[in-house]
Amino acid sequence: MIQRLQTVFLFLAAIINLFVFFTPIYSRAVQDPSGWIGTLFAIILTGAMILSTLSIFFYKNRIKQLKWVKLATYFQVAAFAAASGILFTMGGFGSYLMQEALSVALILVALIALWQAGRYIKKDQELVESMDRIR
Repeated sequence: MIQRLQTVFLFLAAIINLFVFFTPIYSRAVQDPSGWIGTLFAIILTGAMILSTLSIFFYKNRIKQLKWVKLATYFQVAAFAAASGILFTMGGFGSYLMQEALSVALILVALIALWQAGRYIKKDQELVESMDRIR
């Protein structure tokens, strides 16, 4: 389980999502006057983090693991969209919002890590299927 590269990518995505809770973009989302944006952002980030962590433990069933990773990727895309929306409502990219832009970039890195994990799971599945054909 640990020696597989997709496990490293899934763990990296989960850790990055956890780290986003301590970034300026999350604190700006929580400071929203209506309050629902911060709550929704936290739910989406938590969902992506939990799904990527749980999918590590499905290493024996690659098809099921791939489905969980795809679901985590959808949550991650939603988190990236929400963070981008929060950033653009603050005024877009500027030198005064550099920390917030880097926070959004962290979410993008987690998305790329999930995408890479899915790619390596597919590779493993194709390898197993090719070995089954040889038998």
